[in-house]
Formats: sequence, C-alpha cells, structure tokens
Amino acid sequence: MDNADLPGKPSKNQIPSFDDIPEAQRETIEPQPKPPAKRTRSIAGLVAMGVAIGAGVVYRLWQPVPLGTSNSSPAASPAASSASPKPETLLKHYPYAEAPSAELEPISADGGIRLRRSAAAAYNQMSEAALAEGVVLMPLSGFRSHTDQQQVFFEVKAERSQTLQQRAGVSAPPGYSEHHTGYAIDIGDGNTPATNLSSSFDQTAAFQWLEANAVRFNFEISFPKNNPQGVTYEPWHWRFVGDRQSLETFYKARGK
Repeated sequence: MDNADLPGKPSKNQIPSFDDIPEAQRETIEPQPKPPAKRTRSIAGLVAMGVAIGAGVVYRLWQPVPLGTSNSSPAASPAASSASPKPETLLKHYPYAEAPSAELEPISADGGIRLRRSAAAAYNQMSEAALAEGVVLMPLSGFRSHTDQQQVFFEVKAERSQTLQQRAGVSAPPGYSEHHTGYAIDIGDGNTPATNLSSSFDQTAAFQWLEANAVRFNFEISFPKNNPQGVTYEPWHWRFVGDRQSLETFYKARGK
C-alpha cells in the first residue's frame, strides 16, 4: 500500500513543495554565530605569558652586576653553605700523624733526638745564635712515635697516680702529641738543668732568649699561658712553623 491508500495522509503528489508555502509562513534558518574559541584564546594567553616571562629573564641576565655582588643567591654560595669542620680532640689535644722516619734528622750529639729536616736545620741555626750570646739551648725531646707516647702518657700517669685529665694537662695521649709531627721540641737551659720541663723554665736565660728571638727562626711556643686549647702552660715546648707543611699541620686543620 502506498501513501495514497492511507486515509488522511497526502500522497506524494499532494505534498506541497517549498515554493508552494506562502513566504510569510516559511521558516528561515539563520546561521548561528560560532562559539568563542576558548581554547585558542587560552593558548594565546599562555604564549603571551611565556613571552613576557622570557623577556623578563633576558632583561635580568643583561642587567649590569655591581662590583662585589653576584647573580647567585647566598644559599648557592659554597663559602656560605658550609665551613670546614674542626677535627675532634681527645682530652683537649688534636690528632697528629707520625712523621716519616726518612725525613728525620738528629739534633743531639748522640743522635737520639730528631726533628724533621727543615725543623732540624732551623733549630741548629737558632742554637748557634743563642750560644754566640752565651745562652745554652738544650734539646730534651723531639720526635716521638705513637709507641713512645704510649709510655710517656700511660706509664708515667700510673707512676704518679694521675687521672686522665691530670695527665692530659701535661702530656698528650698517644696519637695526639705534637711530637709525632717531627716539628715540636722540648728545650731546656743547659746552665740551669733543674728547671727542665718545669714552669720555672720561664725564669731562665734560655727562655727569655727564645721569647725574644725564636720567631726569627720560625719557632713559636705551643702552649702559652691561658692558651685556648686549655693545655697546661708549657714554656719549654716549642714548635717549628717555617714551611707550608708545618704551618698546615698546626693551623689549617684547626680552622685558624
């Protein structure tokens, strides 16, 4: 059955064409405006923002930097970020390695007292200069191995019934003595041996001469009165600081 046979339904020939519809009744379909290109606008905004930031960075990099300043922040500065840690002490004494035996030279007649080559040469010159003025510098102790210091610290401590703190006030524990370095020397007065290794040594001609002249030969007293290390005053104990290695041995590791 086709449309013509359906009751109330127009056949194909009865369906009016668009031209048959009165103009006033025609529905005109107007083209709808396209929605705004939000995504395009967002991308354009991001691009503009990126250009602005890039321009700011370029401007910052091309700004002249005043003398004495840096583009890096203080947090990035190596000097500001960390400081060299100080080595741990034991009973107020710093650790020291043993001097190589091949670098040691005798300074006593029997060859039993030795110093590093540079320190030995300087000491011999100093001793000769003092003797020329009638002052006798007597070497009492120079280089000591860790084994030597074991005896000096523990055995003498036991003989004198000293506590660790009492013994450390006058002698370093093994591994922590300046004598290990080969740069330290205990000096006495050859004319007044009773003052050897005593605080009364500072009343002798030898000490007074050293106080006035030792610096010329690059020697300094290690433990003066009220020294920051807190070691008992030792006017007889001196150390050589006349070359780079000796200077770094006693100063660099302590952050001085």
